[in-house]
Amino acid sequence: MTYGKSIELFLVNGTADSLTIAELSNWNGKAIRIPRIEVASCRRSDITQAGVYFLFCRDEIDDSDSVYIGEAENVKERLLQHIRDYQTEKEKYYWNTAIAFIGRDLNKAHIRYLENRLVEIARECNRYTVLTKNTYKNTVLKESQIAAMEEFIDNIKILINTLGYKVLEPFIQKVSNEDIIDSDLLYISIGSAMATGMITTEGFVVLKGSTINEKTSAKSLSAGMAKLRSKHMASNAVDGFVTVENILFSSASAAADFVLGYSVSGPRTWKTKEGRSLKEIEDNQSDTQIKPE
Repeated sequence: MTYGKSIELFLVNGTADSLTIAELSNWNGKAIRIPRIEVASCRRSDITQAGVYFLFCRDEIDDSDSVYIGEAENVKERLLQHIRDYQTEKEKYYWNTAIAFIGRDLNKAHIRYLENRLVEIARECNRYTVLTKNTYKNTVLKESQIAAMEEFIDNIKILINTLGYKVLEPFIQKVSNEDIIDSDLLYISIGSAMATGMITTEGFVVLKGSTINEKTSAKSLSAGMAKLRSKHMASNAVDGFVTVENILFSSASAAADFVLGYSVSGPRTWKTKEGRSLKEIEDNQSDTQIKPE
């Protein structure tokens, strides 16, 4: 059974784009989100504690997201070192926002364990390019300490997602019942295209292992979709016209356009194994809703 969570956000300087503290009820940790330009002037004592941190970057050319995940016994000093390293060209990436997670009694072994696990999770989720090169993979902790750190990670996931960064959020949530997954799957089988997808809370995901059409119709596809399709084709998400990663789209139609290479109605094109279209399913759901009196 899952339970509700109570989160307190404190806008330290009174604005949402400045220093923000996020805390979960009954947890001794906290998140500190701080813009790059405020790090040097920040006088809070908690930001000098031991913890793990995320540095968020945005590529201006292709608009892609990347993240550096690190650990430090003094988070503020480590963030300042990153800034100095960029100024001296020791680091090539430029970050605008940092989110640090600190907690009482965190020591060097704890934060090394956290860093390694967070890097693993971020790479598995594959939403951001992870810039961290090396982590301590063999940190020795007692069983009770590992359990405590895994709970710490669960709380990090909640807070960082709440703050608007889905770096630790998989495109598709894992569920234990395979039948539920099967019933949610939708398919396109037209010509050489054989794709599988599903609706999520964020949009529509084309699942890895889908075969997409080699040909495209320049006249039919919008300029934006043509550009997006080319971007995915040139990325690590597609290999030989087969998706090797789950790819998120804003809608079923965008996903169908990507798969087929020409413009179609996603709700009419994506279908269940039984041949029911997504439009039929959504129409039926709308019709069966209980209308208010």
